[in-house]
Amino acid sequence: MIYAIGDLHLGSQVEKPMSVFGCNWEKHPDNIRASWLENVNDNDAVLIPGDISWGMTLEESYPDLDWIDQLPGRKYLIKGNHDYWWKSIKRMNHFSETMYFIQNNYFAYGDIAICGTRGWICPDTQDFSPQDQKIYQREAHRLHLSLEAAQKAGFDQIIGMIHFPPANEKKEPSLFTQLFEHYHVKQVVYGHIHGKDSFLSGSLGNINGVDYQLVSCDYLDFKLFKLK
Repeated sequence: MIYAIGDLHLGSQVEKPMSVFGCNWEKHPDNIRASWLENVNDNDAVLIPGDISWGMTLEESYPDLDWIDQLPGRKYLIKGNHDYWWKSIKRMNHFSETMYFIQNNYFAYGDIAICGTRGWICPDTQDFSPQDQKIYQREAHRLHLSLEAAQKAGFDQIIGMIHFPPANEKKEPSLFTQLFEHYHVKQVVYGHIHGKDSFLSGSLGNINGVDYQLVSCDYLDFKLFKLK
């Protein structure tokens, strides 16, 4: 089985209580852990599309990463916009035998390749700047590298992860959606969006053959989502 849940926003070493964003966030790690233990076994995969820890350094985030490591399953992670601790991908991929950090690369789960990148806001978003354009293009290139590596390795089943929504609020095509379509990705999970007023701003359902699923933990009521 493959599950997904994003935006864990763990902060065991940082004074950053998520309850300020609503009472539903009260003790949210406990709720995530309960759902995880109820559903996931050691042979399953859990996709975590970013915003993992509030730690500012890797050392500060170790307790949060260890919290994830102690849970069952194989975990595949990408960077979120708040993951300032995310530095050396080589160093992070030596952290644990059950955690796989994706950046310009992919990892296999059986005959499925797990690919992804952080992403960024897309053109025609409010206040989209020239600097945003540079980051947007850089992130699209990183997604291309990830998907291309999986394709060259012979994978014909690919699941994509991206932290930001893959398109703007108008659901217009983006470099990200074009890449997912070009590489025949059937399922994409993403996070970043929080709050009932924002959930519908993201791409949901099947669009041009790609099934998009928002997996921000508050959208999922802090329960893991099982992919088809």
